[in-house]
Amino acid sequence: LGATRAQVIRHVILPSALPSILTGLRIALGAGWSTLVAAELVAATRGLGFMIQSAAQFLVTDVVVMGILVIAIIAFALEFVIRRIERVLVPWAGRE
Repeated sequence: LGATRAQVIRHVILPSALPSILTGLRIALGAGWSTLVAAELVAATRGLGFMIQSAAQFLVTDVVVMGILVIAIIAFALEFVIRRIERVLVPWAGRE
């Protein structure tokens, strides 16, 4: 239809691929966050995972519960931010 290669990429390919790209980003962010916390639980000397692990060894349950809540709050906040970005950048994408 007479569009240049750059116009086709900008107006056709990128808008059609962007929902999948953002979904992949959201999934990768969740996997990365859980991997980070798991690594801290196993081999770190600081961080939320280390704090939970050391508190569990000394039976300080309030610190363990609070650490788990902080991890969950951060995960939900990351999810919320990515979903907002998706809603702004790809308003045409279907909602489930």
